[in-house]
Amino acid sequence: MTNPSAESTNAPTALEVEVKDFTVAALYHFAKIEDPEQKQTPLLNLCRAEGITGTLILAEEGINGTIDGPQKGIDAILALLHSWPGVDAIEVKYSYSDTQNFSRMKVKIKDEIVTMGKPYIDSNDNAGTYVDPAEWNEIISRDDVLVIDTRNSFEFGVGRFKNAVDPVTQTFREFPDWADQLASAPEKPKALAMYCTGGIRCEKATVYMKDIGFEEVYHLKGGILKYLEEMPEEESLWEDECFVFDHRVSLKHGLVEGDYMLCYGCQNPISPADRESPMYEPGVSCPHCDDSLSNEDRARFRERQLQIRLSKERGESHLKDNASTRPYNKRRKKKKQA
Repeated sequence: MTNPSAESTNAPTALEVEVKDFTVAALYHFAKIEDPEQKQTPLLNLCRAEGITGTLILAEEGINGTIDGPQKGIDAILALLHSWPGVDAIEVKYSYSDTQNFSRMKVKIKDEIVTMGKPYIDSNDNAGTYVDPAEWNEIISRDDVLVIDTRNSFEFGVGRFKNAVDPVTQTFREFPDWADQLASAPEKPKALAMYCTGGIRCEKATVYMKDIGFEEVYHLKGGILKYLEEMPEEESLWEDECFVFDHRVSLKHGLVEGDYMLCYGCQNPISPADRESPMYEPGVSCPHCDDSLSNEDRARFRERQLQIRLSKERGESHLKDNASTRPYNKRRKKKKQA
């Protein structure tokens, strides 16, 4: 049976569903999940049967992921998750799209639902204080509060809260090292306010911050997405757009699709200004990577673009039609290892 309280947070209205063909559900919940391996196949089979795509991560510490598809299918998946012990209060952020944003469905088993390299951390035991979007502006405007973005540095480059600090991390695994340096600074900040896209990274980060000695630690409930959904733009302290790991690339206030795209050459988000640069060639290069591409790279990317154009002219879908289906960090790691 679906838990009524879990549905009441921000479920879509009938009017909203009619406007867009697909519902996108970003969700996570820290909870003790028994035998995640036993839940993997039934969950994957239901997703496929309901036409749902995306990725869900299961671990003994909880569930995390983003899925999209018809509203009826999303409801069916959430009903199954709500039936699991301890997952009835799962946090879900809804947005809407004209197209399906993922090419397939994956359910993965991992040690952590968000990889910090600290699987022993229990968010249910020592997390920071939730702050609703309506109260967030007041907290981050305090002189004694350090505002910390717990996302990766490239996400910070797309958008951030006013006066926020960028730890300059490439993956969430690097965050504890930065946090340790902050904790050992001669003058530690009195209070911390932490945020991320949907709430999961900052929630886990608050546990670590409290473990290493910070006492007054806040985090934005529902993350940036909830803030952009609820906060009127004229009152907002958010600057620019919010990066998301799907075809939409970025979102604005009201969770409408933003103006950023991904460069196929380097997988960096590129702004409208970047696309005006002479170094930008669609599907090939941008100002972030133009000077690092070989002639072989350019030839390969141009051939790919040609195949995409020809597929569209034939009314077919090309498997690599959109670079944003590829996780940014995975592509970055391969480049660093080369």
